[in-house]
Order: sequence, then C-alpha cells, then structure tokens
Amino acid sequence: MYVAVAALSVPEENREKYVEAAEFMANWSMEHGALEVMEAWELDVPNGKTTDFRKAVKAPNGEKIVTGWVIWPDKATFEKANQAMMVGEGFEGHSGEMPFDGSRIIYGGFEPILTRGR
Repeated sequence: MYVAVAALSVPEENREKYVEAAEFMANWSMEHGALEVMEAWELDVPNGKTTDFRKAVKAPNGEKIVTGWVIWPDKATFEKANQAMMVGEGFEGHSGEMPFDGSRIIYGGFEPILTRGR
C-alpha cells in the first residue's frame, strides 16, 4: 500500500470550486487505480506557537486548510498514474484551473506502518 498525502489552503470563497476540482481528481485517481480518496475541509485548525498547518502552507487570512490522501495499492500504481497525469492523460477538455495557490501545497508519499479500523 502507498499513501499520497497533501495539505494546502484554499480561499474560503473558492470552496465549491475546490470541491468540483477535488471530485474531478478523485474520479481520475480511481480510474487510474486508486483504492480510496479522502479530502477534508478545515473545521478546527488551531494556531500553534512553533508550527501548525497554517504556517506550513503559508495560509493568509481568509484561507481554509484542506488535507487529504489517496490510497494506492502500491507505489508502482501511483507512479504510473503520476506519469499519466504529467502528460495530461484524461484531462482533455478540463480547464485545469486550480482554485488555490499550488505553489504552497505540501505533499508526499508514505508507506503505512500501522492501520486500524475499517
């Protein structure tokens, strides 16, 4: 199993546009082998003294934190999907306009070391 995780901030007024973009990407990811996609909109994200989500993504006032993950069966499936995304496979006719500043997104790939539930 391979988990791609991201954190970013989105202007509050762009929530619906973000949801639309997230739905497109969730469908695209599932069509390219993802097992699960989860996106979560900020409800309670406290400010920290040393660091926090807002500092991590340099979120200005008026932006909400969004985090999520995509679970892939393995890293190879993720890499194949990532290559398809880089060449625009499946994005024909999609504007690709992001409702957030993509330069401040934090992302990475992880191997689970403990899971519970479901």
